[in-house]
Amino acid sequence: MHELTLCQRAVEIIEQQAQACGARKVTGVWLEIGAFSCVERGALEFCFDLVCRDTCAEGCALHLTQQEAQCWCRQCQRSVQLLTSLVRRCPHCHSADLRIDADDSVQIKRLEIEQE
Repeated sequence: MHELTLCQRAVEIIEQQAQACGARKVTGVWLEIGAFSCVERGALEFCFDLVCRDTCAEGCALHLTQQEAQCWCRQCQRSVQLLTSLVRRCPHCHSADLRIDADDSVQIKRLEIEQE
């Protein structure tokens, strides 16, 4: 379950940022899940709540967005959106020659904090 490791690292970064800003508490976190990250949303929510315990982010609101699977088809020269990360062919010309514009990361996009 790589969601646990991702959450542990995210909370480390959140705590560092909160400390640098002189925050007393983190009240909200916005994460973007990469289209090709293979992250299970429910597992991420569970693990995030678990690793936030006894930190400045305990009880914070978690806001998740899922990145779209955007690609560029070199064959038909079109921007295409894949419906799942498992489909790796252009829906227009069926070429597999795609440049993937989405990524496989989980990014912290925004923090909401309470100042000391």
